Amino acid sequence: MENKWVRAAIPALLIHCSIGTVYCWSTFKEAIADRIGVSTFATGWAFSLAIFFLGMSAAFAGKIVELDIHKSSLIACICFTLGMLGTGLTIQFFKGWIALVGIYLFYGCVMGIGLGIGYLTPVKTLMLWFSDQKGLATGISIMGFGLAKAIATPIMEFLQKKYGISAMFYVLGCIYFVMMMAGHFLLKKPEGWVEKNSKDSDFKLSSIIKNKVFLGIWLMFFINIHCGLMLITYEKQLLNVTFALAASLGTIVSLVPSLTAACNALGRIGYSTVSDKMKDRSLVYQIIFITCMVITGVMGFAGLFGGGFSGKGGSFGFLIIIMLMIINLGYGGGFSTLPALLSARFGMENISKIHGITLSAWAVAGITGNNLSEIILRASGQNYTYIIMTAMILYILAFVICITLVKEKR
Repeated sequence: MENKWVRAAIPALLIHCSIGTVYCWSTFKEAIADRIGVSTFATGWAFSLAIFFLGMSAAFAGKIVELDIHKSSLIACICFTLGMLGTGLTIQFFKGWIALVGIYLFYGCVMGIGLGIGYLTPVKTLMLWFSDQKGLATGISIMGFGLAKAIATPIMEFLQKKYGISAMFYVLGCIYFVMMMAGHFLLKKPEGWVEKNSKDSDFKLSSIIKNKVFLGIWLMFFINIHCGLMLITYEKQLLNVTFALAASLGTIVSLVPSLTAACNALGRIGYSTVSDKMKDRSLVYQIIFITCMVITGVMGFAGLFGGGFSGKGGSFGFLIIIMLMIINLGYGGGFSTLPALLSARFGMENISKIHGITLSAWAVAGITGNNLSEIILRASGQNYTYIIMTAMILYILAFVICITLVKEKR
């Protein structure tokens, strides 16, 4: 069948629902650390490396994706599932620093490369099939990336308890291989679309990275991811601290990861679809930054003057859940609206290359986001208030960048 759902939307969801499970890291990071006998901080670098290699592989794979989506989707499938299986083997047979190096290699580097190429591969194809609804198109695909956490988290928890952490990686690695291979075979660009030969392309990397609009987009995209990772990767710990004095609310707290993951997915489809109705898609980012700066400001000052988030429990638990929901909505929306914003500013011809270069911001944020949180926590005696206040300041900066560099000039 030759239609946009079979050839673009379904394969994009199959690929992105597989690779999006990278955001389930907090579900099993403590189990990995206990199994191999190292600290959670040491294992946390595996996640940072995965996001770093995601962004950098996307940045350098744009040319491959432009010319041959089937080659790129196959590479993504092999690297991602090999990373999953290799991580499982490493955890099962090794301990200490040897296991740590293996996890960095398989989960961080190999799987990270699969993540980046897989993330980038379906995006242009979707925008070509949905030419009048580019925001909706990218939202569909990238929603799958966010939805993956909500789907996979309970499955991972079940597999861990029933069969162990290594078996979890084996089972899911095989399932994701089947899903991604199905996406690989289904994905196809519209008939009649012919890519320019790379030798004939007028694309120049130097001219793009010197462009003020591109620089502004890169910076605000980086800040949105950085702030999101500062809070999202410490979601479980933040909730445990906030509800420390309310053990009876344990059931509610256990549901929060699925709720925030659903918000992440909803933000991806919602914000990008709304952008189709706007004359200037940068307005979506303005909305994201305003709402995020307001909620982090409220929660930050509540923490400073109300005694919350300091490791002693607090009375702002439900507001923290609302904050995490809003942050996840904006975090997801920033990803899904990006390709349509780039196409509006730079055209469709080299969109995979430009999108890939922009995703290098994700690579940098993958290193800075959760690690800055760790530094702040150590310096402040595990006070989460300072993480929230830092995020508020950065959201303000991102809003200023958006209205000065990225907003369409009239």
